[in-house]
Amino acid sequence: MGLLETTISGRKRRNSHAHVVSELGSAIVSGRIAEGSLLPNDAELSLRFGVSRTVLRETMKTLAAKRLVEPKAKVGTRVLDRSSWNFFDPDVLGWRCEAGIDQEFVTHLAEIRLALEPAAAAAAALQASNDDIVSLYVIAAKFDNPKHTPESIAKVDLEFHLAVAHMSGNPFMRSASGLIEAALAISFQLSSPAASPGTIAEIASNHLRIVHAIAARDADAAVKAMRHVIEVGKDRTQNAIKAP
Repeated sequence: MGLLETTISGRKRRNSHAHVVSELGSAIVSGRIAEGSLLPNDAELSLRFGVSRTVLRETMKTLAAKRLVEPKAKVGTRVLDRSSWNFFDPDVLGWRCEAGIDQEFVTHLAEIRLALEPAAAAAAALQASNDDIVSLYVIAAKFDNPKHTPESIAKVDLEFHLAVAHMSGNPFMRSASGLIEAALAISFQLSSPAASPGTIAEIASNHLRIVHAIAARDADAAVKAMRHVIEVGKDRTQNAIKAP
């Protein structure tokens, strides 16, 4: 289950390994467990979470892969500085969203999207097949519905941006899907365009402009249209954070 779907449904994974990973990962990213500190030993964690040592070992491997912790022989497992954390990891992004959304986080998220998604749109303009473009028009048409709920328009938005990433033909672009989901999950929580029919119409028009540019094989126009969509979303979210 992706970050957006989890945000919409409120459901989270429940097996023992996933539960312990989520509890410790969230505590680290939120600052409840300080950077540079040592995690409690296996015996204490096993007692706290009611899980076996095997589950704890797998948990530490997972957290280490996300660059949140690092085991040290004869020392213990130390929490790494946030500069080491893998924010491309969907779980880390999700825990960061849960910890609280501020202007800086929204800006950083928009900056990395602006570095990647316009390039994906440009590549799609050059690489996409005619069938790809027809499919993207079909997705874009789903925006134009004044009865959209925050949930439904967020799902269409995600489908659209993931389709552009796929059409780019670049697997690294597709790997950025977690960043797109995080941005849309924040939008869903704070400032959904479904709030008014006028905003829905604007969103529909902005995304259709991207498709027109890709269909015209105009990479420069595709870049411009994608940048506009991301910047409008960033401004809407930041304004929602500023609102009392």
